Amino acid sequence: MPSLEAGPDAPAASPSSHARRRAVAVLSLLGATLFWAGNYVVGAGAVQSIDPLSLVLLRWAIAVVPLLVIAQLVERPSWRLVLAALPWLATLGVFGLLGYNLLLYVALEHTDPFNASLINAFNPALITLAAAVFLRERLTPVSIAGVLAALVGVLIVLSGGNITKLLGAGFGPGELLMVGAICVWTAYTITGRLAPKVPPITATAVQALVAVAILAPISFATGGPTLPATDAGLGSLLFIAVFPSVLSYLLWNRALTVLPAGGAGVFLNLITVFTAILTILAGHSYTAAQMIGGAIVIGGVIVTNARSFRRPRRS
Repeated sequence: MPSLEAGPDAPAASPSSHARRRAVAVLSLLGATLFWAGNYVVGAGAVQSIDPLSLVLLRWAIAVVPLLVIAQLVERPSWRLVLAALPWLATLGVFGLLGYNLLLYVALEHTDPFNASLINAFNPALITLAAAVFLRERLTPVSIAGVLAALVGVLIVLSGGNITKLLGAGFGPGELLMVGAICVWTAYTITGRLAPKVPPITATAVQALVAVAILAPISFATGGPTLPATDAGLGSLLFIAVFPSVLSYLLWNRALTVLPAGGAGVFLNLITVFTAILTILAGHSYTAAQMIGGAIVIGGVIVTNARSFRRPRRS
């Protein structure tokens, strides 16, 4: 999942050129969210043969070199300033690239990818709520209504359509882990808004390096990482390391050079939509509670972020 930091302002262009750039940006967002959805579906298969800690370690170990190369070629960062921001980037790496993904992959051992993505769809609403509490960002009545609607949708998903069941049975382990994952990603997002500004691909590359540096000693102290034993497992690992780990970030940050961050953020809801489509195409079953609850979650998140749909006024 991405940061919502805006990219550099684009130079003035003709209306037709601007329309083409917006179309390419929208296609980039579609590609990025499709690949992130693939992380759920392919990740659910990958954890059948690779333990979650090894999967996170190998994912970022493979992705870190191309990310560093692309960051240097595209963003040409001031590495002195990057080094000064290293404590912030290390914290972000622990929350986002390590903590979120580790909880996600452990959750996928206990719940299906569609269910996990439906709970994840509540994340933008949770971030809005956390920003109001910790960053003193304004929370409007419409935003509050959206957060509450999204929460009801999540409860429908968690309970299988019978919310009163949660009072007796509580959460399943996979669902509880996904709730933990979105809480960790919320902490990542709030911390990122306070951190010094670092070019986004560079920031991702350094965070990946931090995740590998932390996980590698732990993994080797417990017997070393689990390597894929089958061609399917290897294919899953390479897909996760290349598409959601590298290409999604490139496409997302390309789009942010054209579109406002708030408007782009609404596209994150497509992760759930694409996960549903991929899950159905893969032959997995789904329930009415998942479909209804997911629709309510996405609707609530869109209401929460309604201001992102408004065109900025011309001065």
